[in-house]
Amino acid sequence: MNPILKQGRRAYWAVRRAARKTVYAPPPGTIDFGDLRRLQPVSRVRGWDRGTLIDRYYLVKFLQAHAADIKGHVLEFADDDCTVKIGGKAVVKSDVLHMIEGNPKATIVADIVTADEDTIPSNQFDCIICTQVLQYVTELDRAIETLHRILKPGGVLLATFPGINQLDDPDLAWHDQWHLTGHMARRVFAQYFSDSAVTTYGNVLTAICVLQGITVEELTTEEVDYHDPQYEVLVAVRAVK
Repeated sequence: MNPILKQGRRAYWAVRRAARKTVYAPPPGTIDFGDLRRLQPVSRVRGWDRGTLIDRYYLVKFLQAHAADIKGHVLEFADDDCTVKIGGKAVVKSDVLHMIEGNPKATIVADIVTADEDTIPSNQFDCIICTQVLQYVTELDRAIETLHRILKPGGVLLATFPGINQLDDPDLAWHDQWHLTGHMARRVFAQYFSDSAVTTYGNVLTAICVLQGITVEELTTEEVDYHDPQYEVLVAVRAVK
């Protein structure tokens, strides 16, 4: 037998065996969809108009778990909210990067893909908070290379990306170019950082809620915090230069 076909057959039967071990699945026709039997989501803006976004909850949880890294000279994208709220007095200097002019909080205006030594000097940040940004860049490798370059030796990058999520409106100035799985994030960041770790957040319920625009306030803490690695709502990376 062709080795590829043989490998595929083994994988097929492995999935079948795993399926037999799963919890009871109700037969077709017995599911009560309730309010979710709809062709339009509960919220078209991810739930911003309803409460706390589930992926935002996971993002803050990740940053709080690594609060000790947010110190010294810190760079954050778009605003300095997490730098101030989570880093606190450990932050000596704070910079905010934005790609275009007009953001009153921005201290650096640059494109992370094309920024050179003159735009953002190398080896200057102790920590970079880059949350929900890299899915928008057109050249991911160049963006990560820049983030590595501008970190001090021993500096820490804290980055997050959406997993299962609504896509942004393609007519907006910024819209999704790609989403990384946890597995691919490990591979990509390992090319630039010798020390990197990936954490994923989410489960089947929160994945459905994120797609619908249902918010944290409508779930229990146990429901939000339950982790199922097959449903990645948020992918987070801690990488050390």
